[in-house]
Amino acid sequence: MEIKTKRRLILVADKVLIAPDKESDRTQHGLYLPPGVKEKEKVQSGFVVNVGPGYAVPNPHFIDQEPWSTTPKDPVKYLPLQAEEGDYAIFLRDSAIEVEYENQKYLITPHSSILMLIRRNDLGEILGRE
Repeated sequence: MEIKTKRRLILVADKVLIAPDKESDRTQHGLYLPPGVKEKEKVQSGFVVNVGPGYAVPNPHFIDQEPWSTTPKDPVKYLPLQAEEGDYAIFLRDSAIEVEYENQKYLITPHSSILMLIRRNDLGEILGRE
């Protein structure tokens, strides 16, 4: 009996998984770009695929837990991140780490390197669509 399970990507802390925009080898005017030009740009953009749980902070209620209490409490709580799945992110390329998962390239970047987020419902307005 073979059990197939779908792999799930789980990010830790304040990490954000981004599917980068497709890089073009031409400028808007049709000039070809030499290899390595895109890597020298400081800012990149792409869609947020997955987000970590956030910044870890101590749980103040964990200390107050009575020894006979039956409800377990975690010693750590997480402050959630602003980025959500489906957001369009503009981020600093220098802090991103490139990974390949199931033949697709992704970038993992800390939340602090994201400069701007565009939500799905706002994306249509910016691109001129409703």
